[in-house]
Amino acid sequence: VRLTQEELDDIIKKHENYANGRMGGVRANFAHHDLSGLSFAKKNMADADFTGAYMVETDFAETKLDRAILFCVDARQANFRGASLARADLRGAALRGANLVGANMTGVDLREGSLANAGGDGELKAAHKNLTVVDKGGANLSGANLSNAKMAGAVAIDSNFSDATMKSTKLQKSSLKGANFSGANLENADLSKCDLEDASFKNAILVGTSINISEVSKENLAGALTEKAAGHELKDLPTPLDQLLVLHETWVNSNGQKGKLLNLSGYDLRQATGLEKACLTMMRGIGTILYGVNLSGAQLQTADLHDADLRHCNLQKADMRGVNLANAKLSNAQLQDVNLQPLELEKGRKLPTNLSGATLRYINFAGANLRSVNFRNADLTSSDFSTAIITDADFKNANLDDVKCTPEQKKQLKIT
Repeated sequence: VRLTQEELDDIIKKHENYANGRMGGVRANFAHHDLSGLSFAKKNMADADFTGAYMVETDFAETKLDRAILFCVDARQANFRGASLARADLRGAALRGANLVGANMTGVDLREGSLANAGGDGELKAAHKNLTVVDKGGANLSGANLSNAKMAGAVAIDSNFSDATMKSTKLQKSSLKGANFSGANLENADLSKCDLEDASFKNAILVGTSINISEVSKENLAGALTEKAAGHELKDLPTPLDQLLVLHETWVNSNGQKGKLLNLSGYDLRQATGLEKACLTMMRGIGTILYGVNLSGAQLQTADLHDADLRHCNLQKADMRGVNLANAKLSNAQLQDVNLQPLELEKGRKLPTNLSGATLRYINFAGANLRSVNFRNADLTSSDFSTAIITDADFKNANLDDVKCTPEQKKQLKIT
């Protein structure tokens, strides 16, 4: 059944009434429909049935598809950018070339599945019989949230999972040849008995991950975090961290006359606690691993954290004026309402915040003050500046692919 956009809009309206409990609502059933090239962008299609639908190049950008039945759909080159597919049934879905950047796929089922239709002669034939094994791979899931997703037996040849959040995702016995997991968070994920030929796990989080590391080349594991500490550990500190924090605050408040400067350079502090709202002004943390640590509301003015790893950190409402984060890793960190404007010094001098060369992919800068920040050569792919202050910030040679911003910000960022 082929629908026009006008016919589709009428069905969508009735389904949204159904989803919101309004009069005249009817649950949408698109089973075996031809929806290719049509648009569902920004609509609420939660719980809709798309079983076996043909959806090549269909637009689902920012669409709510929670619990939707997408069993054995042909969604090659479809746009699911920013869509919510929580607990959706995507078994057997063909997603080659599909765009799922920034999609929420928590608890999604992406295992293999098969569907047969009865032909005119009554003979059962495989749905989308034109699809090959290769057609079932190659999806772009960069930055997607795949936490707890069920993907056992999935065919994801050459698929892009870079910077995706895949905590506790089930991928056992999957074909992952040539897949890109660079920067992905695979904490406690199951990749046992997978084909990992030429798969890349550079800078990935592999803590508690079931994976046969021996099948991955050393080159494709560069920068990956595993259970093995990437430096000195908390137990190696000369004094317990809570006592060092007290000494450091004393040092700051006495202008260096008492206490001791906090220097955590080279330490792996993934297990650190008690740092939210902490006084960390002027601390040194060069190359420090702070992955996933809660630093919300912390005082980090003029701290030196260049080359540090702060991916998935909670830095909301932190005061980071004048901080040095050159070449630091911050992808998927929480930076809402953070203060990164210059720190005003005596005699009218100002110390700007340095994020040159930093990796800041998939960052939501909602409410952040980024005035005069040095973003030169930084990677800001798919970050959101739309409610942030970016006045006088330096974005020279920065990667601004797919950033979200206002028309006025586009002028400053020189985005056409």
